[in-house]
Amino acid sequence: MQQLFLNRFKDYTLQSFQKDVIAGIIVGIVAIPLAMSFAIASGVKPEYGIYTSCIAGILIALFGGSKFQIGGPTGAFVPILLGVVIVYGYEDLLLAGLMAGVMLCLMSFFKLGGLIKFIPKPVIIGFTAGIGVIIFTGQIANFLGITGLEKHESLVLNMKEIILHIQQINTINVFIALISFAAIILTTKFAPKIPATLVGIIVSTVVAVIFFKDQLPTIGSVYGAIPSELPSFVVPEITAERIQHLIGPAIVIALLGAIESLLSAVVADEMTKTKHHSNRELFGQGIANIVTPFFGGIPATGAIARTATNVRSGAVSPVSAIVHGIFVVIVLIAFAPYASAIPLASMAPILMIVAWNMSERKHFTRIVKMKNGDALVLVVTFLLTVFTSLTTAVAVGIGLGIILFTKRMSSAVAISKMLPDHTSKFERVSATVVEEMHNCPQVSIYTMEGPLFFMATQKFEKQMLAAMREKQEVIILRMSKVPFIDISGESTLNEILEYAQAHNIQILFSGISKSLSKQFDEMELRSLIGEECIFEHTGDAIQAALTYVKVEKCKDCQQAAFHECDQFVRA
Repeated sequence: MQQLFLNRFKDYTLQSFQKDVIAGIIVGIVAIPLAMSFAIASGVKPEYGIYTSCIAGILIALFGGSKFQIGGPTGAFVPILLGVVIVYGYEDLLLAGLMAGVMLCLMSFFKLGGLIKFIPKPVIIGFTAGIGVIIFTGQIANFLGITGLEKHESLVLNMKEIILHIQQINTINVFIALISFAAIILTTKFAPKIPATLVGIIVSTVVAVIFFKDQLPTIGSVYGAIPSELPSFVVPEITAERIQHLIGPAIVIALLGAIESLLSAVVADEMTKTKHHSNRELFGQGIANIVTPFFGGIPATGAIARTATNVRSGAVSPVSAIVHGIFVVIVLIAFAPYASAIPLASMAPILMIVAWNMSERKHFTRIVKMKNGDALVLVVTFLLTVFTSLTTAVAVGIGLGIILFTKRMSSAVAISKMLPDHTSKFERVSATVVEEMHNCPQVSIYTMEGPLFFMATQKFEKQMLAAMREKQEVIILRMSKVPFIDISGESTLNEILEYAQAHNIQILFSGISKSLSKQFDEMELRSLIGEECIFEHTGDAIQAALTYVKVEKCKDCQQAAFHECDQFVRA
């Protein structure tokens, strides 16, 4: 661990520090409005988002596995955290975050960082796009200035609330929201180096304060003044009962935090041509989420957009993320009173744009157009995310992905009948030479490609039984392209060997790999088959097979499948 930490600061210079300071300040400017927006969207006070951004940001930088990762509250967490707040309350959200942190540390300890990469891409795109829809629709009320709505976990019920109160639309609120939206879009287009979200908030807030003071809801009027002081240390109440009913939300927070942080680290790797340490990254995320709740912070993870901004701003090491956290603290202390005047209408466009950007619409459209199993997994995950819960969506999505994978694997398994090709230089066996007038009636050679697992056993058994019913004397199984065999495959192979023994059919094996040979030993298949029936090369297996043929059957045979056939005919 110490060596990994020191390697991140190898050849670090004063010039590197200057670059990190500049990048950290830029990211800090970007992070502040996002931190407040994500906190508000999650149903908690905006300052909790700021606390998270500074504390978690620094801890992830110190203990994480990526040199460029920026941690903090993210849009992906919004639907989950809002659901926890609605059902359990803010105090329980803190405990759920702490529990998720412990789970992330355990995932790191058991080296599960690499397993996250095996979640199918359609599942990730599906739930990300679904989260985008939830965030976008969740800001419609703030955009329109509709207040006093009852919040629900269900998107449908929340949309119903808005429709029932649609007559409460505040035109001034809409006007300020449009100003914020326009400022963000224009800044992004014409001055991309300037933090667009900050411009949107400042411009729209100034307009609101000058022309429409006290005429629309603000952070101060809804959540109270933001305290210009550091958060106090508070220990959440921890009881067995609370832990028991929060285990579900904690697991979801931990899984999503792991996925989001590792995706963010991969993005940084691609931009910088470096390599992050996935298990250490999970550890850093875990430590951050364990500590942050003690200061009122909400769950945090790696933020892809802020991490990308950090890289583009010239960051060299984790120092930039530490500077980002310190900068957020300084701004909190110096400018917190002014933040109370920010209209909620100014924040809504920020989250709507975040939701639009995280929808991955190009990838979504491309996969849906393919109209295959991946498209089904994507659409199902997306719809379940929007209309049920992220837990259900991810579980069903991964389940469908596994079913799709096993189906494709079973389709990829090939069992081909082969014979030596006398026209080739080395007379290798080939399926193309097997035909009606060139097919030995006593010796069959089969090549199997792909794993002999539960989805392939029916196909394998059917073909082997068909061959044995043709009253073959010998069957050679070439298994050099079989990577593994599972319990179902072992059981099927046992049944075939027993059937062959009962009908006096000899089965020989060739080309068994070291890993498959080890499995044969563990499953006691080698003793059942017999060492004398296992060959390294197909040629040796063929020579052995010819000793089992009945020469009298060769007298009138015209197939000439093997060179030895001539001497058998003359015998």
